[in-house]
Amino acid sequence: MVIILSDNNTQGRRHKLVEYANGPSLEEINGTVEVPKGKGFVKTLFAYSGPGALVAVGYMDPGNWSTSITGGQNFQYLLISVILMSSLIAMLLQYMAAKLGIVSQMDLAQAIRARTSKSLGIVLWLLTELAIMATDIAEVIGAAIALYLLFHIPLVVSVFITVFDVLLLLLLTKIGFRKIEAIVVCLIFVILFVFVYQVALSNPSWVDILKGFVPTTKTFANSPSIGSQTPLTGALGIIGATVMPHNLYLHSAVSQTRKIDHDNDEEVAQAVKFSAWDSNIQLSLAFIVNSLLLIMGVAVFKTGTVKDPSFFGLFQALSDTSTLSNGLLAEVARSGVLSILFAVALLASGQNSTITGTLTGQVIMEGFVNLRMPLWLRRLVTRLISVIPVLICVILTSGKSEIAEHEALNTLMNNSQVFLAFALPFSMLPLLMLTDSNAEMGEKFKNTVWIKVLGWVSVLSLTWLNIIGLPAQIEGFFGDKASATELVVADYIAYSLIIGILILLVWTVYELYKGNKAFASKTSVAEGK
Repeated sequence: MVIILSDNNTQGRRHKLVEYANGPSLEEINGTVEVPKGKGFVKTLFAYSGPGALVAVGYMDPGNWSTSITGGQNFQYLLISVILMSSLIAMLLQYMAAKLGIVSQMDLAQAIRARTSKSLGIVLWLLTELAIMATDIAEVIGAAIALYLLFHIPLVVSVFITVFDVLLLLLLTKIGFRKIEAIVVCLIFVILFVFVYQVALSNPSWVDILKGFVPTTKTFANSPSIGSQTPLTGALGIIGATVMPHNLYLHSAVSQTRKIDHDNDEEVAQAVKFSAWDSNIQLSLAFIVNSLLLIMGVAVFKTGTVKDPSFFGLFQALSDTSTLSNGLLAEVARSGVLSILFAVALLASGQNSTITGTLTGQVIMEGFVNLRMPLWLRRLVTRLISVIPVLICVILTSGKSEIAEHEALNTLMNNSQVFLAFALPFSMLPLLMLTDSNAEMGEKFKNTVWIKVLGWVSVLSLTWLNIIGLPAQIEGFFGDKASATELVVADYIAYSLIIGILILLVWTVYELYKGNKAFASKTSVAEGK
């Protein structure tokens, strides 16, 4: 069992905006939720349900929407198998993240920092902060566009309004963590209802959908190219938007909110078991939402009719009877219900991600660099930083056509996902190494052979796909009509980044291996005494 040192002076310094933190993960809520003992499966599952929902929202945030719908428009149901594979890998990774938190009583950031040097901890902290901010950019764009579409608030004003969601966060911190979990679950069901309703009206071909769940060689092919997208780039976009690094840090922290006796292996095993159930149920809902998004692209719209894949274009297409695939949809679209529901779901998605992104930011700051700041201040700082590129994008395109403005925002959102691909291996590989370790997890809780094999195959596959997809993502910064010189520059940047990723990965793996061996040696000596 890992012992966490706490700072006895922390309570006396709570008035400071930034303070030292070396206690339990998310200390204010750690071990605060009571769980029943000796109750039935359903009651026990209900008590453990909630953390999985906080994690699942990251798998259905605004960054997922465009990739899934556009993938459906361009390649029919071909890429729905990628959504299935990504979701299964996500379930495996999130299970390991929750298990790490429950068994070791450390979140992923704390566990990495405890086994590596201070300098590497700072590098990994900055890298993960950039990934969170990249996700925040998608949330800013999604929320601002939703406000514009629903209330006709000018985009610049809408962007500034998103900053004030810090007030919502302040309110949520006062009502208790269990209620926050309930609100998140309610918002998930709002999103789910919207897309179930729209897809049900479209009457898709369920036989074709079932066939699409079986991957083929065409799934990751480099041809055909439709709208500057190939099946490979579409698949990489879905993977990049689905499996996000910050979710692993978050789950390893919020899984510790349940109050259990860590000296009782049976209680620890029960917590791991029901946390896995909670996570898999919620991620199954996220899988359904992402599948519905892709099905929308195929069945709701006529093939090739959505020329503008941005949120603006999708909103307009849902109210344009000429783009919709059947008469019933067109009839409902005339009332404006379809487009309004789409914008409501977009706003709900952005607000959900606001809650989880802020909690994750606190987890990694405390875990990697032992610093804490109030949630509202952290949210304000990261949101203001994330707003800057969005505002620049809006201002630079304000004098151009609406389509140019929409395309610029959509490109910014897609390009922001580059940092997610860059940061993902640095959470997955340490997670796998730590949960494979007997020293960290003990013989009872370390990964079984099958989990270990599936874990390594998943992690190495995702890392490889993200690395080979990086050149195309960097080229995306130069637009669809990039010159030969710009493409050379993009490839130079991409391959330099790939070399940097590999060097940093080797450094991380080496320090984790060395730190874990030292910890195992100390544990053996202590047990021998």
